[in-house]
Amino acid sequence: MAETTNNYDAAAYTGNGTARERVALPAEMFDGTVNMPVLHQAVKAFLANQRQGNAATKTRGKVIGGNQKPWKQKGTGRARQGSIRAPNWVGGGTVFGPIPRSYAEFVPKQVRALARKSAFNARAREGSVIVIDGFNYDAPKTSRLAAFVDRLGVADQKVLILTDGLKSALHLSGRNLPTVHVLPYSDVSAYHILWSDVVVIEGGAIGQTFEPIADTEPTPRVKVKREAPPRREPAKAKKAAPKKAAPKKAEKKKAPAKKKSVAKPAKKSAAKPAKKAAAKKPASKPKKKGK
Repeated sequence: MAETTNNYDAAAYTGNGTARERVALPAEMFDGTVNMPVLHQAVKAFLANQRQGNAATKTRGKVIGGNQKPWKQKGTGRARQGSIRAPNWVGGGTVFGPIPRSYAEFVPKQVRALARKSAFNARAREGSVIVIDGFNYDAPKTSRLAAFVDRLGVADQKVLILTDGLKSALHLSGRNLPTVHVLPYSDVSAYHILWSDVVVIEGGAIGQTFEPIADTEPTPRVKVKREAPPRREPAKAKKAAPKKAAPKKAEKKKAPAKKKSVAKPAKKSAAKPAKKAAAKKPASKPKKKGK
């Protein structure tokens, strides 16, 4: 249940990260109350309200097709069926499937206020609350805010920055830092406080006033470009020494190969064509007729 202690103080810094004297936190908000059941209820409701509730399935009445019986009622030997879009058919409707609905949970205003107060006290008990005298950002500068967080020594933690009213330049400066979240003090919820590891509060938001002191701007972190290592030249392949020719063995004298006899083509016959021979023969004399 609720646990209470009193008298919390916090470390104080300037807007550029220069350390100041510690300040006492206001007793109205930081009275030591930590109500765990209320914290659980507020965080659960916050996460439930982020759900869209768009999951949906079709019942058998919304699936296309299946307007007639796939087969007649009797005589086929099979089980009776009324539609191919029944839930027991492949491609049929879904029984008791999810439909679009709202997951919103309502938490009373007083319960939300108590949960936020409990979250602040939980962080103050751990010594994770830091007070800043003021942020003066004329224009968005992400490197300046990153250097400020680094100067506080919380660069490796989740940081929640609460401003006195809306400060768009500071909000834009922290928008691109994944571990930094900037919110107006009036809009913070118990979930945001418990999400963070360190809570940075602007003094004006909790009624703290500070006297001006000498301040120095933090030096922004400079990205050091790493030089590429010198390119190694490929090692030259060593020329292999010429191998000494092995002494040739005395070759045996081979007998000359016999020449293969090649058959000569047959000479063309000297016989002349029959027509020419007939032309050269003398014509036979005609026989004389007897008297």
